[in-house]
Amino acid sequence: MVIFGILSAGAEIGGYIDIPSVIITLGGSISGVLASNKLKDFIGGLKSIALAFKEEVLDPGAVISNVINLANVARKEGLLALEEASNDIEDPFLKKGIMLVVDGTDAELVRGILETELTCLEDRHKKVIGFWEKWAELGPAWGMIGTLVGLVNMLNNMSDPSSIGPSMATALITTLYGSIVANWLCSPVAEKMKVNNALEVIVKEIMVEGLLSIQAGENPRVIEEKLKSFLSPAIRNDVGAGGGEE
Repeated sequence: MVIFGILSAGAEIGGYIDIPSVIITLGGSISGVLASNKLKDFIGGLKSIALAFKEEVLDPGAVISNVINLANVARKEGLLALEEASNDIEDPFLKKGIMLVVDGTDAELVRGILETELTCLEDRHKKVIGFWEKWAELGPAWGMIGTLVGLVNMLNNMSDPSSIGPSMATALITTLYGSIVANWLCSPVAEKMKVNNALEVIVKEIMVEGLLSIQAGENPRVIEEKLKSFLSPAIRNDVGAGGGEE
């Protein structure tokens, strides 16, 4: 849309490219983010951009169906049978919970262990999200700094009226760069990661509640209805109804 706006006004793309402004805006904002994070977290934050474009399949409905299948196994063959059933499960969080249940761990301890792991997961996600939010915050700030530098340079050369227009354009371009960094890159990436984090947390909470219900010996149909409460009404009916057995 930015390029469309430029071309529709009859301007040339080259007029919007200014290397010093790029260095000030990108270099300054990235330096600020680096100063706000440990080097390891900074590198991890940069690498995390791939996560925003990776469509990881997290289907709460499929997780509920999986838990109900485990509930049916436990109801028919006992909790110890879950160990063999867990061989086909790839999710390490769910598999860990199953092994805790199979080992006869107290229900409150199982909840405590899994919720602690979930909290640590959220903390890691928030650290990465914070990286992009900080960059979105510093991008426009450094764009304004670049504009101020350009204005100072312009005012120092007022003896040549013909240079005022180009100098003003160069000064303002850094503000544009800062806005693009914040609104086209950093903020969208941060928001996408927030959505992914919320979905993963819901999926993990479903697993925790389902495992504790299985450990308590609840009827699979009851477990299914309980877990459906985590879902929005629009998608509850898509979960395999009647998956539980009497």
